[in-house]
Amino acid sequence: MKNNIGRLFRFFVLAFTAIVLALTNLAVLQRPQMVNSAYNSGRLAGWDSQSRRGGIYARDGEVLAQSVPGETKRRYQSSWAFAPVLGYFSPDLGASGLEARYAEALTGSPPFWAALGLNTSLFGQGEDLVLTVDKALQEQAMRLLAGRRGAVVVLDPKSGAVLALATQPSFDPAILERDWSKVSQDRAAPLLNRATQGLYPPGSTLKLVTLLAALTADQGTLERTYSCYGELKLPGYMVRCPEAHGELSLSRALAVSCNVTFATLGLELGNKAMAVQAEKAGFNSVPQFDLPVTASSFPRGDPGPGETAQRAIGQGQALTTPLTMAMLTAGLANGGVIMRPYLVSERRLAGRVVARTQPVQMSTLTTPEIAATVLPMLVEVTRKGTGRLAAISGLEVAGKTGSAENPHGPPHAWYVGFAPAEQPRVAVAVVVENSGSGGAVAAPIAANLIATALKEVR
Repeated sequence: MKNNIGRLFRFFVLAFTAIVLALTNLAVLQRPQMVNSAYNSGRLAGWDSQSRRGGIYARDGEVLAQSVPGETKRRYQSSWAFAPVLGYFSPDLGASGLEARYAEALTGSPPFWAALGLNTSLFGQGEDLVLTVDKALQEQAMRLLAGRRGAVVVLDPKSGAVLALATQPSFDPAILERDWSKVSQDRAAPLLNRATQGLYPPGSTLKLVTLLAALTADQGTLERTYSCYGELKLPGYMVRCPEAHGELSLSRALAVSCNVTFATLGLELGNKAMAVQAEKAGFNSVPQFDLPVTASSFPRGDPGPGETAQRAIGQGQALTTPLTMAMLTAGLANGGVIMRPYLVSERRLAGRVVARTQPVQMSTLTTPEIAATVLPMLVEVTRKGTGRLAAISGLEVAGKTGSAENPHGPPHAWYVGFAPAEQPRVAVAVVVENSGSGGAVAAPIAANLIATALKEVR
């Protein structure tokens, strides 16, 4: 009898322990994923009917999102432009973007209590967020992409601060509840943040990775002369240029975006060396960021000469997000150092700063010497190469165009660049889907945004 009672007692102890561990797992370990999920609308409604959700403000302090005591509906300003950054908050639909990522701070809810659904009114007002994003620049980026599919990321290369992050098509969080059925079923995917989660072949913008890998392996690469007869035949693949460029320097090959030259360099380097360089730029990993990010991909291994050549010119299995390409470009602008990108500059409670984001080095892209070597080559792209339409009067712009082939239509148009070339303050990445030449389509958008950023952002 005593043995049976002892076994029953141990059973109940083990069962109770298992229940406690399961609840702890849900309430603490899995809490961020659960409460930030767009499917968790009931939880969000509970939070904001009992507490005042903090406001979200642009770089200059202008209000972008706010709650009114006693109301559960979130109020948005300039919502058509800031949806890619703010996301949305709705008691019925849930949350996304910064509204989801900073749910705890905005509601002022201690993690354990909020996870258990306890009354958050005990803890008062939530925190306010002040963003790095410039309102005028963000609105301009969204206007320039209007009617197209694509994305823009503008960074401060010295700090990593995001000055603009745009994606089109988009949605308006102020009226999303009304339009949810239409927006959620739209085949153009307006809920997809193309800037951070869209994966594209990078086209010739990835020649920057090949270039850096080649200069790292042998700086004598810069002194060689290359021959382009218009095509390079490989087993199962033909690399083509729009024309036979003849004999040319590496700098000229970059300026005219010679596929044959960079495919040849890629074959000499091998896939592993290029993959290592790509990973320094952020490929094959997910950077820490304020919004969900899809990892850019540059597979390792030995894929054979055809695929190796394709990756060297930004085709094949190499895929990237606009955010990754902006980080790579910002790294070149910052002397070879990539700073971690961020959207929230300050968190405030009752007007007092409770947290301020400090710039943090994310990775070393290349050496300062190689970055300095590449700089005049990128300026040459704008002066006499494929990036002429990115030129700005009275300003040296450094950059690279790309026209990325894809199986679903015309090429994606790319441009990445920074300015002023000698003392960079702005780095930008632009992709416009199925629109053709990067030099013709993406470069003018980039020039407009660079000029706007240099005027607006102080």
